[in-house]
Amino acid sequence: MPELLAQILDGTPAAIGVLDTELRYRYVNPTLARMNGVPAEEHLGRTVAEVVPDVEAREDVLLAVIADGISRETVSSGHTRADSPVERRYWHGAYHRLEHEGRPVGLVGILLEISVARQEQLELQRAQERLALLDEAATRIGTTLDMTTTCQELAEFLVAKLADAATVEVFPERGSSRTPTDGTLRLLRAAMASTPELEAVVRSLGRPGEYVDYQPGSAIPRCLATGRPVIDNVPTDAELRRSAPDARRVAAYRAAGLHSALIVPLTARGHDVGTVSMVRADGSPVFDETDAVIAQDLAGRAAISLDNARRYTAEHNAVVQLQRALLAEPGTPHPGLDVAYRYRPAGRGVLVGGDWFETVPLAHGRTLLVLGDVMGHGLDAAVAMSRYQAMLRVIAARESAPDRILRELDHLLHTTGAERPATCVAAVIDPRRATCTYASAGHLPPVLFGPDGRAALLPVNPGPPLGTGHRQYVPFAGPYEPGHTLLLYTDGLIERRHEDIDASLHRLTRIRTGAACLDPGGLLDLVLAEAAPTDPEDDIALVAARLRP
Repeated sequence: MPELLAQILDGTPAAIGVLDTELRYRYVNPTLARMNGVPAEEHLGRTVAEVVPDVEAREDVLLAVIADGISRETVSSGHTRADSPVERRYWHGAYHRLEHEGRPVGLVGILLEISVARQEQLELQRAQERLALLDEAATRIGTTLDMTTTCQELAEFLVAKLADAATVEVFPERGSSRTPTDGTLRLLRAAMASTPELEAVVRSLGRPGEYVDYQPGSAIPRCLATGRPVIDNVPTDAELRRSAPDARRVAAYRAAGLHSALIVPLTARGHDVGTVSMVRADGSPVFDETDAVIAQDLAGRAAISLDNARRYTAEHNAVVQLQRALLAEPGTPHPGLDVAYRYRPAGRGVLVGGDWFETVPLAHGRTLLVLGDVMGHGLDAAVAMSRYQAMLRVIAARESAPDRILRELDHLLHTTGAERPATCVAAVIDPRRATCTYASAGHLPPVLFGPDGRAALLPVNPGPPLGTGHRQYVPFAGPYEPGHTLLLYTDGLIERRHEDIDASLHRLTRIRTGAACLDPGGLLDLVLAEAAPTDPEDDIALVAARLRP
């Protein structure tokens, strides 16, 4: 029987050991001896800590088993004296107490190595954490199409999750800065963030909006040249001088306790957008390859948002410039009429629209004022607006009544197959007769401010929008004498979500101009201040006209 028991213990792939109450080895089978990398006879009489000092053997669990006799299972980890390819070894052990004549004499432990399974579990856990981090980043980075905002969101997210301080730098727009000719790399610092402890130090190193020149061979040019992350851990002063934008910053880095840096490229659609630099200071661990992988994943996603923001900004600016160029030179009214204009584009999240205005001098001292709003936004709406404006000038050369002008314009747009309908209001001011005649193509009613500064909506019949082919526009004539100021406006001025249009119009009639009514420009500024939304969702175009005394 003892021989059979010896065959079982010596031949099993499980590691088996017997310990006394002082946790000294009394028996070790060959498997445990191989696992520990120590011959079996050298175990005997020595404690676990003496044989394998680099293993967390959970001695507290072993002593508890001896004390109360309750069998327990636990996981221990570390490194034995045997060679192993894994970063850290793990064992699952089951322990129960040994007794003789009712008295505890030690315990027996049976261990199986679970390093591979544990490693796979840890890798799966890390992968899940990375996915959760990327999902969170997707909701917090790139919330707008504003590049500066996106850069700041990225920097703040990195400080919250990965670094003590982070800086995002991007390539400047062409023509915004003179490119150095000595091999120096110039980037625009777009955003900075840090923990409260490093805030003063980071602020002393620069601010967003500044250009930063990097010496050849420093860390950021190396990162961009290779397209790979750069990790600088515990650098010497000489290494810091080579990695920093210039050598003068080394003292500031040392004073802040910065000991580890990680730089990753911002690359989108095959081209570089910029870089992200992260640092850790005293009390934080150094960056490792795992951090670099996580940072690169975050930077890759953020770079797409940054590239989208840059493309949008370029297109938005081009359309705004086009629209402003088209609106920059309305016709000149007759000398007896003061006219002012205002144009305010919608918020950055919306493309510019097709709002436009025009002034055309007519015969007998009369002046035609027109304000229109083409349906839609973007470049197509701006181009359509310019076409409608040109057509109006041609029609106004042969027609003088506002209702007939709208009829001709509607017919022309309908027969040419205009794809974008438009609203429009036209007003012909006749100083000799002290009257103004109006016609509307689906537009909001004009407002007339009297000499007492009170506003009144004019009952102009809103006919069908231009381009429908219905051509049914009814004129309305009313008095227009010195002391009156006419206001034409587009719907971006008053419309609010979840608000009735009558309530929105009533907001205009509550405005009291006082002395501002004497000046059309002052009236428009007052109207924008009191009636326009803070962040308009649609473009706002305004025209005001007043007879000179």
